[in-house]
Amino acid sequence: MYVSRTKSITASQLKERLERREAMQIIDVREPFEWEICHLEEAELIPMRRIPVNLERVATDKPVVLYCHQGLRSANIIRFMEDALGVDNLYTLVGGIDAWAKQVDHSMATY
Repeated sequence: MYVSRTKSITASQLKERLERREAMQIIDVREPFEWEICHLEEAELIPMRRIPVNLERVATDKPVVLYCHQGLRSANIIRFMEDALGVDNLYTLVGGIDAWAKQVDHSMATY
């Protein structure tokens, strides 16, 4: 069994990586109604409950950053994904989209 060592990335670190155009996949694990309120432009929506049937959409050859509202859901689903995929390229966005809005994009809608 794969032992989770959930890795994290801060909003400012993610911003720097995006500015450098580093290869990565960003997955929003929130619900569609939350996505409609706000989301990262570079992200794709795969709600947490849909991850198990969408594992083939998760990159295994580059870093994958998952986020939710405040970081709890993304950290929890990473544990499942690491075990199911046998990978260690998954990161949770510390504080979720809420931290991004407060620290990086002050114009982003919050809830």
